[in-house]
Amino acid sequence: MAHFAELDANNVVLRVIVVDNKDTSDVNGVEKEHIGAAFCERLFGGNWKQTSYNGNKRKNYAGIGYTYDAQRDAFIPPKPYPSWVLVEETCQWAAPVAMPTEGMYSWDEALQNWVPSER
Repeated sequence: MAHFAELDANNVVLRVIVVDNKDTSDVNGVEKEHIGAAFCERLFGGNWKQTSYNGNKRKNYAGIGYTYDAQRDAFIPPKPYPSWVLVEETCQWAAPVAMPTEGMYSWDEALQNWVPSER
């Protein structure tokens, strides 16, 4: 099975669907993204990019609200806080301050730091 994400005009993911391997493969049974994307376009219209659970394609598994960045060829999750920065290698967001390794913490954007979580 292959997974494809539908993108809006701003490259934001609208939905992710599962496509049978037979609908993504050439006559020799070799999976090709353009075949799967064309299959999705015929069924639903729109613009489609392949994604994968294990990060083999486009760094992150696409989710609704993620953005496809064509320059990085990656799906990027929504930015959780204004102060967080994008880690180029993973295309994941990171706090500007490392989270402590002991205990439970949550991010406080006003303080721009980690604060102990209440249980």
